[in-house]
Amino acid sequence: MENRKWRDLTLRLFDVGAIRFGSFKLKSGIQSPIYLDLRLTISYPDLLMDIAEAISISAHELAFDLLCGVPYTALPFATVFSIQHSIPMVLRRKEKKEYGTSKLIEGVYRPNQRCLIIEDVITSGASILETADSLQNVGLIVQDAIVLVDRQQGGARLLREKNIAVHSIGTLSQIMEVLAEENRIQSDCVADVQTFLLENQL
Repeated sequence: MENRKWRDLTLRLFDVGAIRFGSFKLKSGIQSPIYLDLRLTISYPDLLMDIAEAISISAHELAFDLLCGVPYTALPFATVFSIQHSIPMVLRRKEKKEYGTSKLIEGVYRPNQRCLIIEDVITSGASILETADSLQNVGLIVQDAIVLVDRQQGGARLLREKNIAVHSIGTLSQIMEVLAEENRIQSDCVADVQTFLLENQL
């Protein structure tokens, strides 16, 4: 993604409150000085379209037949991208429903189709891996995942070991660089995040 576009997207995410600083407990249980609340983007259609454009740029050279957004935050990202580029989607349920068709993967698909996973943030990679497992269990092929932000804590490496390539639009370090250059945060904030990354590798 072009540096200018990434810069603009980062600033927009910061301005709507999707990038926050303080002390936050992550899903893994560790405390983090930065939190990415990308669920807020659903309230800003123009921002969702910018994110979909960034996904499109990242996906340009990838081969895939279907999209699947990791529930729940990435579902709007995948949906907008799907509509803009007429790419079919499938949906992974959080849990198999116990009535009707009892499907875990919803949508129309055929075995051996290639499915591109879309995710908002990668930390450990567990959510992407769970989604990939569900897709592979119904015969779909998963080779790639696009994430908006890589928290740089080892998730991409762990997925690579599972033969899934992670393509990140931006990283936590790049976010900090943009916000520092634009004087949105203080140097001690940057130092806190850098220390956190060094001390919290998977």
